[in-house]
Amino acid sequence: MYSNNLLDAYKKAQNYVQDKQIGHDLNLSPQKISKIRKGVRQLTDNEALFLADGANIEPEIALIGCHADHNDNPKIKKLWEDIAKKLNSHGLRALSMSCGGFAMWIGTPKEAAAQCAL
Repeated sequence: MYSNNLLDAYKKAQNYVQDKQIGHDLNLSPQKISKIRKGVRQLTDNEALFLADGANIEPEIALIGCHADHNDNPKIKKLWEDIAKKLNSHGLRALSMSCGGFAMWIGTPKEAAAQCAL
């Protein structure tokens, strides 16, 4: 479960010893953190981005990992995990370059720069 990995990475980066410290940073009760750990509750995109930033993890990888957690369908879950592995192995530079190429394809160069934030 990627959410647990993200929580652990944030906890380690912040030198925390208890999950309730993470909960305080996220403005979540210890019970909600426990539910995330058990897979009963999922991290929101904003929570995942906050944790990724604090753990120095690329936000795209954090979002993809959390979206893999959200799926009960094993086939879809595997696809999200495969996407994350490919991005990790190729680096996010390839994602950024493909975004720029796609933006160039659908608009003018000026529009492309505005449409591709990566």
